[in-house]
Amino acid sequence: MEPITLTTERLRLRPLEPGDADAVVAACQDPDIPRWTAVPSPYTHEHAADFIGRISADGWREENLLNFGVFTLDGGALVSSMGLMRFGGSGGLAGPERQAELGFWTAKEQRRKGYTAEAARAVCAWGFETLGLERIEWYAEAGNEGSRAVALSVGFVMEGTVRSKIVQNGTRRDAWSASLLPSDWGRASKTPYTPYGASEA
Repeated sequence: MEPITLTTERLRLRPLEPGDADAVVAACQDPDIPRWTAVPSPYTHEHAADFIGRISADGWREENLLNFGVFTLDGGALVSSMGLMRFGGSGGLAGPERQAELGFWTAKEQRRKGYTAEAARAVCAWGFETLGLERIEWYAEAGNEGSRAVALSVGFVMEGTVRSKIVQNGTRRDAWSASLLPSDWGRASKTPYTPYGASEA
């Protein structure tokens, strides 16, 4: 898949470029990012170069990690890194699952401004409209209130706590889980959905 750019009222979402490495490294010095995500700690320029030049580039090409750098339109400051993962299941874009997982981190100085939710809405809308996704999942280690607040703001529906879902610093931890369906936004889905207990007639 060719990388794309999305634009919202306040933000530009585009694939990260080598010139963004310094900003990514600076953001990832915040201990809360490796605490709650899989970002390495300590985070170095080598990590940023590998993520931008290999992991993200391969992800777009192989359609299994579609990651964006999120930047302010006013000033071009890095807000976050956000992407859709496990894209399309085993069949890629043509896979029958039509599912992905939304993942993100946000630079400390850009939090509590509504930027992350604004970007997430744009990514999820693109996923539904262009990629044909029928379920977008969100997971975070139980206790990550900031990430959960973003998910709820976007419209994700909490589904519970998944035991031993996340490995963090060599320890398995519980995760909160939620999902967003096209119907949560009043949109149609290609595959009919019959919730548990609903009549199939």
